[in-house]
Amino acid sequence: MSDQPDDERLEELRKKKMQEMQEQSDQGEAQEQAQQQADAQKQAMLRKHLTDGARKRLNSVRMSKPDFADQVERQVLALAQSGRVSGKIDEDKMKELLRELKPDSKSFNIRRR
Repeated sequence: MSDQPDDERLEELRKKKMQEMQEQSDQGEAQEQAQQQADAQKQAMLRKHLTDGARKRLNSVRMSKPDFADQVERQVLALAQSGRVSGKIDEDKMKELLRELKPDSKSFNIRRR
């Protein structure tokens, strides 16, 4: 007879755990959907403000330096949102922007005495 309350308690705990897992799954899906929507908006803004050549150049940079490409994208979006971009950014302007944002290369001067 004492087994019945334990079984009921165990079943109650299982249901509670399943409900928690379902809620976590729903939250994860909502976050993923929000992330996808933000990415789509970002890509639309980039298409609007970059020419095909500039986008190709940015994609080439992304292949070798993904973090740097993200930084450049953020900078382009900031320029576009602030209204400092007149027209579209072409490939030459993108080259100039990449040069400006490129981290300084560390050079070593070795002197022998």
